[in-house]
Amino acid sequence: HNNLELNTLKTVEMIVDFRRNPPVLTPLSIMDSTVATVETFKFLGSVISQDLEWVTHINSIVKKAQQRLYFLRQLRKFNLPQELLKQFYSAII
Repeated sequence: HNNLELNTLKTVEMIVDFRRNPPVLTPLSIMDSTVATVETFKFLGSVISQDLEWVTHINSIVKKAQQRLYFLRQLRKFNLPQELLKQFYSAII
């Protein structure tokens, strides 16, 4: 045994079931804490959804890129040296 404990605050349950009428399941409980049931969660940098499609993951990447490119455009307005903008780009992308 490795003496590790589950952190129930960071533990989530996602049910992947493609049946027309999935059964109603009782809430999962660990150490007297009910585990939250979610439709999506982030695991090792990827967003995984109940339907196992990539749409949610791609949308999160696009949103992140848009935010970072917005900051880059704002910095360009200050006439910063091109090299500094390249460094910023490399650091955030």
